[in-house]
Amino acid sequence: MNLYPWQEDCIRHWWSNQGRGIVQAITGSGKTRLALASIHHLKKQLNTPLKVKIVVPTGNLMYQWKNALKDFLTLEAGEDNSGSIGLWGNGHKSSGDYPYMIYVINSARYQLAREILSDLKEGYGVFLIADECHHYTSSQNSLIFEFLPYIEEYSGFFYSLGLTATLPAGHEKQLLVSSLGKVIYHYTLRDASKNSTICPYDIFHISVSFDSRELWEYEELSDKITFLYRRLLSHASYLKHMGRSEQFKAIGELTGSHISSIARMASSYLNLSYKRKSLICLATSRITCALNLIRLLSNQSRIIIFSERIQQAEELYQALEAEFPGQIGRYHSQLGSLANQNNLQRFKDGEYRILISCKALDEGLDVPDASVGIILSGTSMERQRIQRLGRIIRKKTGKERALLYYLHIAQSNEEQTFLPSGEHRILELGYDSFCNEFTNPSYDKAVEKLLDNLNQKAVEKRILDEYSRCIRLGRVRSDWLNSPSVLQTEIENAKGTAERNYFICMKKLHSFLD
Repeated sequence: MNLYPWQEDCIRHWWSNQGRGIVQAITGSGKTRLALASIHHLKKQLNTPLKVKIVVPTGNLMYQWKNALKDFLTLEAGEDNSGSIGLWGNGHKSSGDYPYMIYVINSARYQLAREILSDLKEGYGVFLIADECHHYTSSQNSLIFEFLPYIEEYSGFFYSLGLTATLPAGHEKQLLVSSLGKVIYHYTLRDASKNSTICPYDIFHISVSFDSRELWEYEELSDKITFLYRRLLSHASYLKHMGRSEQFKAIGELTGSHISSIARMASSYLNLSYKRKSLICLATSRITCALNLIRLLSNQSRIIIFSERIQQAEELYQALEAEFPGQIGRYHSQLGSLANQNNLQRFKDGEYRILISCKALDEGLDVPDASVGIILSGTSMERQRIQRLGRIIRKKTGKERALLYYLHIAQSNEEQTFLPSGEHRILELGYDSFCNEFTNPSYDKAVEKLLDNLNQKAVEKRILDEYSRCIRLGRVRSDWLNSPSVLQTEIENAKGTAERNYFICMKKLHSFLD
């Protein structure tokens, strides 16, 4: 297998730790390929037959692993060995006799531990791969590790590999370490960007606004929340020393206070906070902004849109389907498993160009040619942000750069920065929902100079109109920041006059950058 240097180095670390350990690597950097290469390495080292157990959090990931494992086994043996792969979960209940088993965690909680212990007693080596292992720390999910106290005499035949993009901390981390082995490798977003393991990407922060009714409601809710918080502080002063998530948890505990007035205040605070969050999340300008953004992006772009609420996802779906009929798919919990799988497959096959999803696809979506992500309504959780970015930064031949657009409400307490600065460009956009126009301060300065230059040359109106069209498209893209040589290549490879004119405009615009 062709491996990145980090993967080869990681396997060495894993093997030197007796074939056990956890790998924290950014989504899109090749964790699945790393695990398959580890299987290959382990099989070469062992003198005993090996059984591989792979645990995943969702049915969608189970099928992705099956396809990846099938390709790997065919490559390894030179023939189709897919008959050696069994599935457990999502309606499947294969016998544990298969040398390769893939389990969905909800179905594997009791089955997996018994099978591992049985296989070890029968003389097999066992390799447990826990994909997205941060999911396996709850009291129910951690039941898959119940075999560990009983395998001391077989410990030399048990191997494990935990995979995650975002490792938890504290007790949850300790549980994973005691079950799967210590953290043996960190491969960060910065590492992946520096080593070109992932596709280069740009992040656009788009500032959108409440309408007048929403702003009035937001300010009224905020005043009530502030009033309740101050009253709660007089009874629980420790709240002011906590972060936001800790604070919410502590206030949640206060709802059970034996002092009824405190319990009522805490309940009211949480209820009002939820209403305010919903108001921010469902602001009407998010839909109009996303619609106008998609109109300005290339019609060849493969786009994933992330929403926090099904109501919002459905509203955008209806609007996009009316404008781009037959090009839009959606994926969320209310559609049902079969409809979701069909929609996802159509997106992977290219029948759908745009996929609108809720939280269900934060993990487990492997579509390397998806190059644009739109965060319609966001989350403050770093794990979710990294996972969503990971959906669009997988490398693929011909994919030059990925673009991620993060919409946030300027007048609210919503986080305005998607990720800390790193090996990526950040562009700040504004969106005026009244005239449906975007603003880009740095870009607009260069545009002003370009237009002055064209007017001095007395360029005829039809040419100026074409420049205006291209300028409007370029405002929400990052092509104008590329080097003249890259833009010249784009001009030469353009498909059609309109695309060629666009890149000619971007090249001229680049010469007016400060």
